[in-house]
Amino acid sequence: MRVITGLARGMRLRTLEGNSVRPTSEKVKEAVFSMLQFDIEGRRVLDLFAGCGQMGIEALSRGAEKVTFVDSSQESIKVIKENLAATRLLDRAVVEKRDYKFYLSATGEQFDIAFLDPPYHEGFYEDALALLVPHMSGYGVIVCEHPTDVSVPETVDDFEITKTNRYGKVCISLYRRKEV
Repeated sequence: MRVITGLARGMRLRTLEGNSVRPTSEKVKEAVFSMLQFDIEGRRVLDLFAGCGQMGIEALSRGAEKVTFVDSSQESIKVIKENLAATRLLDRAVVEKRDYKFYLSATGEQFDIAFLDPPYHEGFYEDALALLVPHMSGYGVIVCEHPTDVSVPETVDDFEITKTNRYGKVCISLYRRKEV
């Protein structure tokens, strides 16, 4: 897997061996960043359940101000740090080895964009979304990756799904604040 464009364009990223992490496919990643292409520069981003960090690294490469990577796996944290070092993007990154609940309960950070891609079929979506929404800025966009056979809530507090696209067995749902 490679960084698509920006400062680290073409750089190869490491991922974990085996089935413990399921990296977002290149096709899906490209589609997500097409949807967000004018929304990234200068933004504060959260890559929750970060895995190898590819979504946050792509955001940094495209001009995000800062990306916070959160994952509970020590192996994932190691790979994220290696990928950040290889792409020379570590200076605008924060890497946290924490459980998502603990991190979201303890942080006072606000984010403009959040990537939410928890382990499939573990039942984390509703809980993670509910904990995440209070940390989203007024601009906030939540990008939620989920399998087609798992439904995610249509609304969470004042956020609602504004777009869902299907890519094979994966869906990307974008949440934004409801218009008032």
